[in-house]
Amino acid sequence: MMSVSVRALLVRGMLAGLAAGVLALITAYLLGEPHVDSAIAFEEAHSHDHGGGGEELVSRTMQATGGLATGILVYGVALGGIAALAFCVALGRVGRFGPRATAALLALGAFTAVFLVPFVKYPANPPAVGDPDTLDQRTALFFLMIALSVLLVIGAVILGKRLAPRLGNWNATVAAGAALAVAIGLAYAFLPAGDNVPEGFPATLLWEFRLSALAVQLVLWTGFGLVFGELAERLVMPKAARERQPDAAVTPAA
Repeated sequence: MMSVSVRALLVRGMLAGLAAGVLALITAYLLGEPHVDSAIAFEEAHSHDHGGGGEELVSRTMQATGGLATGILVYGVALGGIAALAFCVALGRVGRFGPRATAALLALGAFTAVFLVPFVKYPANPPAVGDPDTLDQRTALFFLMIALSVLLVIGAVILGKRLAPRLGNWNATVAAGAALAVAIGLAYAFLPAGDNVPEGFPATLLWEFRLSALAVQLVLWTGFGLVFGELAERLVMPKAARERQPDAAVTPAA
C-alpha cells in the first residue's frame, strides 16, 4: 500500500482545474458569448421600447474577456481543489479502481450532481430572461437544488454499497439508481419553477444559449477528469510501481 500527501493531490487538483478552466474558457468564448451578445441586443431593444436603459458600469468587452476569464478560471481552480479532496476520500473506497478511473468517475459524478441535475430544473438563462426582482429567490433555489442533488447522489452511493452484499453489485446499483431517480423527480415536482421568458424572446436563442452552457460544463469536467487522472496516476503510482503492481491499493495520507 502506498501513501501520498493530500496536499500534493490538492495542488494537482487545482492545476488540473486551471487547465480545464482554460478549455472551458475557450468553449465559453466561442460558443456562449455570441448568444450573450444576441440576448443583450434583444434586452436593449426591449428597454428602448419602454424608455429604459441605464449606464453601463462595466464595458461589454471587459465582461466578455477579462470578466469571463476571471470567473471561469477561478471557478475551475476552486472546483479542482474541492474535487481533489473528494478524490482523496474516494480513492480505494469505491471499488478496485486505479487513480485514473477514480478521477474519471469522480468527474462524471460531479458533473451530474453539481451541474446536470440542477440544470434540468433550473437551466442557465441569458440576459433578458428572468425577472430581476426574483433574482435572489432564483439563485437560492438553484443552490438548494445543487445541495439536494449532491446529498441525494451521496445517499444513493451509500445505499448501493449497503445493498450490494444482499443483492449483488448489479442489482444494488440498479436499486440505488432507481431510488435516486425517484428522489430527484420528487425534488423537481415540489420545488417551484424558475423560468420567466419575456414575450418575443427567440426560442432558438434560448435553446442554443443553454446548450452552450452545457457544453462549457461538459468540457470543464471532462478536461478535469482527464488531466487530474493523469497527474494523480503519476503521483500515487509511479511508473516502476505500476509495472510491478498494476492493481495496488493507494491511500492518501494526511
